[in-house]
This record gives sequence, C-alpha cells and structure tokens, in this order.
Amino acid sequence: MSEPVIEVLSRSALVSVSATSIAALLGISLGTALALVRLGDNRVVIALVNTGMALPTVVVGLVVAMLLWRSGPLGGLDLIYTVPGMIIAQALIVTPLVTGITMAALRQLPRQLSDQLRTLGANRLQMVLRLWIEARVALLAAAMAGFGIAISEVGAVTIVGGNIHGHTQVMTTAIVENVSRGEFGVAIVYGSILLGLAFVINGLLASVQGRAAVWERN
Repeated sequence: MSEPVIEVLSRSALVSVSATSIAALLGISLGTALALVRLGDNRVVIALVNTGMALPTVVVGLVVAMLLWRSGPLGGLDLIYTVPGMIIAQALIVTPLVTGITMAALRQLPRQLSDQLRTLGANRLQMVLRLWIEARVALLAAAMAGFGIAISEVGAVTIVGGNIHGHTQVMTTAIVENVSRGEFGVAIVYGSILLGLAFVINGLLASVQGRAAVWERN
C-alpha cells in the first residue's frame, strides 16, 4: 500500500474517530436529558430530533462552511479547509443520530427503574450511570452507527475540507476524485477498506449484543 493511501486512511480515522467521540459525548448527554425530563413525549421535540437525524449532510456542510468562511462569523478561527473544520461538520451530522437513539433507548427502560434507584438513595449522577449501564448495548450501537456515518460521509467534508491533497483529503473524497479521473483501481482500494470497516463495526456490535444476551440469561 502506497504512502499516500496510508496518509489518507490515517486522516480519515482521525476525523471520524474525533467527530464520533464529540458526538457521543454531546448526543448521549442530550439524549439522556431529554429522556429523563420526559421532553421526549412532546411531538415537537421528537420532530426536531428526527429532523436532525435526517438532515442532508451537504446542508450541514454548507452551514458550517458559511460560518467558518473567512468573511463569516467564525472566519477568524481559520478553520475552513482544515481537519478541525471537518471534524466540526461531521460531529454536527452524527450528534442528532446519537441523541435520538439514546433518548429512545432510555425511554424504553422500565419507568419504575428510576423510582427504585431514587428510593435506594441514588443521586442523579448515580442514577444516570445505572441507566447507561442498562442501555449500554443501544448506546454502543449509537456510537458505532455514528462512526459508520462519519467514515462514509462525503458531502460535508468536501465542502468544508476542500479535498486538498496532503491536507484534508479523506477516503470518501479520494474515491470521488479517482472515479472522476477514471482511476478505478485506487477507488476500489478505498471502497474495499470502507466495506471492511463496516463489516468490522457490525461484527463488533453483533458480538457485544450476543454477550449481553448471554449475560442477561445468566
């Protein structure tokens, strides 16, 4: 494997893992808050979360680019056409997904579980940690799904990153560029790696779900 390919893979991993980590932190926290205060029963809140989950990635890229553009409100940060700018765009894409899955997972837990924890003297932090443990498989699935979206996203990273060689090019933008040139060999390499990552992620999730099922039976 050539050095440029390794460089692109490393950059893709950096952007996707960083964005997923930020989105998991924000999304799990927000989803937990919505579930605990029962704002999720409000159709407006559910509609907003669902809209965020289905938001076109190019729209997110456009908004982020306008904010980070040199004449934009955040232009002084010099984040347009940079890896940090791409991470911001991907984090905004993934966060609604993690939020929605977290909120749904926690709302599926028995309502009396929270009451029991309070009766046993658990403070709010202890209660939240326990609820996360109970919903751990769903939360892990949310994080993995978020990573899958981040690693395969092309619209926002193209707009915000600019697909600059040696600087902001990632696997998905490299595939688009090589296909446009008719260089299908390199594009197939990147595509195969993306498929391999998807297989690994799904395999890990299936393994965790299987172990959780065995643990619950025991």
